[in-house]
Amino acid sequence: MAAPRMFKLCLLGAPGSGKGTIASRIARDFKLKHLASGDLLRAQVLSKTELGNSANQFMQAGKLVPDELVVGLMLAELTKVRTTPWILDGFPRTREQAEVLHKEEKLDFVVSLEVPDDVIIDRIKGRWTHLPSGRIYHTEFKPPEVPGKDDITGDDLVQREDDKPESVRKRLEMYRAKTHPLKEFYDVLGILRVFHGTESNVIYPRVHNFLKDLIPAYGGPF
Repeated sequence: MAAPRMFKLCLLGAPGSGKGTIASRIARDFKLKHLASGDLLRAQVLSKTELGNSANQFMQAGKLVPDELVVGLMLAELTKVRTTPWILDGFPRTREQAEVLHKEEKLDFVVSLEVPDDVIIDRIKGRWTHLPSGRIYHTEFKPPEVPGKDDITGDDLVQREDDKPESVRKRLEMYRAKTHPLKEFYDVLGILRVFHGTESNVIYPRVHNFLKDLIPAYGGPF
């Protein structure tokens, strides 16, 4: 009997849509390897690898890391998990990245989270960040133990310029511009599923119900 094919999932969502939260829950509930491009890039930067040093130049300048660096990192990571089902979080971000990925790995499904802009702006404006680690806090949803201080190091937290309302609105416009052709690409392939909502705790049960009957058929843990 042939070995079951590993389930391969991608989660799309605008900044502040709850994508990281929902990706973590999917990974936990369905025993998928969670591959978050942001976390992987930060690990490369902290390790001062060649790729990390190159990426850090763009990150420090507040610019997007070029496609070739991100694609190289993610494809290298995927070669390490050939026998493990996984979920991608934060990659691909563009149709060009998706086309390169599609040549190497065929996704089973792409889940897109659609949250209204006003909800996202209201959510993000309460964010405070520990810049060295990337740890994120929120004045309402995840406050630090000591106001204004990182729980682990005690360092000062900062509100990033791009977490302010006008900056968030511009980021959302950029996200839609880049993601529209990306979603079209996956829609044509017949693997795009869209979930609308305003709260992760409301959206996630619907995502879970969608996946629970699919992952066993693809060699998942249940």
